[in-house]
Amino acid sequence: MQTLDVENSGLPDLQFVLIVLALCTSDLPSLNVPEDVRQTIFHRCWALMHDTPPPAKGEDRVLDLRDGTDLTLEAMVEVIRGALSSHGITQLRWDHPSSETTRATTPQALPLVDRLQKLYPADPDIADDSNQPH
Repeated sequence: MQTLDVENSGLPDLQFVLIVLALCTSDLPSLNVPEDVRQTIFHRCWALMHDTPPPAKGEDRVLDLRDGTDLTLEAMVEVIRGALSSHGITQLRWDHPSSETTRATTPQALPLVDRLQKLYPADPDIADDSNQPH
């Protein structure tokens, strides 16, 4: 079971928002957030960045935060925390096993992946599968 403390996640705001929005738009039945609350969070965050209604199709329900501002990001954090708090949810809980990689890393992304691996080396207790085909 994975958990995320809503008030003290230990994550930067951008990561917090991305994770919560990903969870809210997922169809994970084990997430402890009712569907109506998930919809409310997504719709309110969508409205902070768009003048159009949110997409109806699940696969289109993705927020591109690259054009957002710090103020927009702060507002999304408050929207998320407020919606969850008003429903008595202080911690998100979900169960989802890791899935296999579905795509190979593109050649353009390899330098970034290499730098990230240097910044955040793999846990030595975890088997190294970086040489495995993806």
